[in-house]
Amino acid sequence: MTTTAWTDADAARLRERLSRHIEQGALPGLVALVACGGDAHVEVLGTASFDEERPMRRDAIFRIASLTKPVVAAAAMLLVDEGVLRLDDPIDELLPEMAERRVLRRFDGPLDDTVPAERRITLHDVLTFRLGFGSVMAAPGSTPIQRAEEVLDLGTLGAPWPPRSLSSDEWIRRFATLPLLAQPGQEWHYNTGSQVLGVLIERATGQALGAFLHARLFEPLGMADTGFSVAPAQLHRLPTAYRTDEVTGGLAVLDPAGPNSWWATPPAMANAAGWLVSTIDDYWAFVRMLLADGVHDDRRIMSTDAVTRMCTDHLTAAQRGAASMFLGDDSGWGFGMAVPAAGPRRTEGRYGFGWDGASGTSWRSDTARDITGILFTQRAMDSPEPPPVFADFWDALYETR
Repeated sequence: MTTTAWTDADAARLRERLSRHIEQGALPGLVALVACGGDAHVEVLGTASFDEERPMRRDAIFRIASLTKPVVAAAAMLLVDEGVLRLDDPIDELLPEMAERRVLRRFDGPLDDTVPAERRITLHDVLTFRLGFGSVMAAPGSTPIQRAEEVLDLGTLGAPWPPRSLSSDEWIRRFATLPLLAQPGQEWHYNTGSQVLGVLIERATGQALGAFLHARLFEPLGMADTGFSVAPAQLHRLPTAYRTDEVTGGLAVLDPAGPNSWWATPPAMANAAGWLVSTIDDYWAFVRMLLADGVHDDRRIMSTDAVTRMCTDHLTAAQRGAASMFLGDDSGWGFGMAVPAAGPRRTEGRYGFGWDGASGTSWRSDTARDITGILFTQRAMDSPEPPPVFADFWDALYETR
């Protein structure tokens, strides 16, 4: 099934829905892309910050947070295509720090109450977030493992900001001192898999993660403004990022635009879970490549098999059920992103594959209806529940599809 063409009336409805959030002061501006049948329509609304009249621009450089995850997963699959990495290989061959894992008897138990891991962690475990570690559904700092993670300054059980001062080698060394929350392959836990994956790619290639991504993905795809920091000459294109003030309930600056931004300086560690910046057109180039089964401008970037594996649900029904707060009722997990759930709960169409970023970014591609939506804002999400602007964006896309 294919969708009907995107019309002027559709565009006007989308503008009206999204402009409402700007007029109400929920965010200063945004950039949105809708692609139907290969034709892309872009809306650029509002300003780059609340404090100035600088208009939002189509080539604004956004902090994309967890939309980093599918990009880094794709980079890993390039190495699988080449035989440098294998999905079933244990990661401790390249990350010896991760050998001989211990596992907590209870996720909220003392750190010395552990059992041996039943098997080694594989690349497949890391890509599917089933390595045995990641976000837990508990109040911050309420369990021994959360408190230990905070002392180690790993930044893996919450948002990726502010940047840590740890190198990749120091990060993995510290992380490996913690026990796992679950046996490898047993449970789905968000986020940490991408950070481990970034270090693994660096070890496998002998390159900094940013350099590898630039050479193998960003340059071939023409993603000139995507990276782990913003060049000084381009900082004027970086909007201000906002978050909800926990005391007042209003908006406060999370990260400023300009030279004082966290992204004005290359990070000590390229956080593969959420530190990339990108533009709407750069990210659309990446998404188009996936939709074309790994081909961009008649050049093959990834194998069809690699794309298929990325976009296939790898979770069991029990794992999906336990992850419903993150994934919803109808999504599973592929490599670095949500995908339609396998099995009886599978939905044909609406939302398809993609993911959201805690900085206020969202992408889904619905191959059943041949429609893609990408929304870039810089209003941080308050929870895994999609914010109102996301809901209005997707409702406008699907209203006449």
